Amino acid sequence: MHIRHTIVAAGLLGALAVGGTALPATALPDESSAAPRPSHAAQSALIAEVRAATARFHDVDVAIAEGYESTHECASSPDGAMGIHFMNPDLIAPGAPVDPTKPPILMYGPSASGELELWGVEFFEPEVGQPTPMLGDQPFDGPMPGHDPHMPVHYDLHVWTGKHNPSGLYAPFNPSLAC
Repeated sequence: MHIRHTIVAAGLLGALAVGGTALPATALPDESSAAPRPSHAAQSALIAEVRAATARFHDVDVAIAEGYESTHECASSPDGAMGIHFMNPDLIAPGAPVDPTKPPILMYGPSASGELELWGVEFFEPEVGQPTPMLGDQPFDGPMPGHDPHMPVHYDLHVWTGKHNPSGLYAPFNPSLAC
C-alpha cells in the first residue's frame, strides 16, 4: 500500500473511532498525475535529440553514404522484429561516452510500399570491463553473448525512434512489425 493510502485510511479509521463519522479527508497529491520527474523530461529531450540527429537516415542511401553497412538479414523472433541492421563500424567505441547523435546501428524494415524505412536505432558497445553503458538514465541491456560467432560479448540498447513499439521504447523486438 502506498504511504498516501495508508495516511488516508488511518485518518478515516481515527475519525470513526473518535466520533463515529468520517470527516472529509484532505486529498494528498496523486503520484500518477504529478508533473514528470526531471529525469523523465531529460530522457524525453535526449530521445528527441536522437530522432533529430538521425532524421536524415530516413533515406537509406544517406546512411550508406555515411558509412553504414547492411547486414542484409532482417532480425525477427516470435516477439516481433528488429529489422535489417545497418552498422557503422567507425562509431563503435567500447568504453567511450555514448553519443546520442551517433548511434552505431540503424534498424530498417519494409514499408507498406516495400521500400526500406527507418524503424529505430541501436546503441552497441563490446564489453571490455566497463560499467554498464547508459543513454541518459537508461542502462543498456547486457552484457550478453554475441548473436553469431563473429560478434563479441556486448551491451546494446534499441531505441524505437521511427516506429512505435507497444512493448516499450527500449524493447529489443517490436511485436507490431514483421520482416
